Amino acid sequence: MGRKTGKGGNALKPYLGAIAIAAPMLVASAAPGPAFAQKQGGILKMYSPDSPASMSIHEEATVFAEGPMMGVFNNLVMYDQHVPQSSLQSIVPDLAIGWSWNEDGTELTLPLREGVTWHDGKPFTAKDVQCTFEMLTGKSSDKLRVNPRKAWYGNLDNLIPLHAAPTNRRGSTQASELWVTLGAE
Repeated sequence: MGRKTGKGGNALKPYLGAIAIAAPMLVASAAPGPAFAQKQGGILKMYSPDSPASMSIHEEATVFAEGPMMGVFNNLVMYDQHVPQSSLQSIVPDLAIGWSWNEDGTELTLPLREGVTWHDGKPFTAKDVQCTFEMLTGKSSDKLRVNPRKAWYGNLDNLIPLHAAPTNRRGSTQASELWVTLGAE
């Protein structure tokens, strides 16, 4: 019930056109746009109903440990996050810039992205990947506490860092490509 004017109409009637135009603009201006989601830096807060046993993605197998750490670590390759269904066709490079197989599908070469560094500023190299896979396959003198995915790497024979890049400013060379050989299952 609106206040009646002297002519018997509603007091808001003369303003309905302006309200109809202004309301959608007000709603649109208050809605967060994509620019807010693209700000760099800050703190990521996530709810987890459990407390992970550790932050080691190689030693844990539950979503409670994997989930919080997914935003911390990179992979050699990953699934394209813009494709709704993961498949072999949706695998895209991450730390590797691509990959190629030999003709019989037993050797895989992964050129690595240049300019990637660890948190301490040291360069990321193929030797780092080799170290990780040697630990995952049990070939390293360093061992994981538990290795829930060790069986995944049963057909991995060898990882060899290839193609030393030019000397970097610290005076050392770094392997820029990785060669993986696969054995029979």
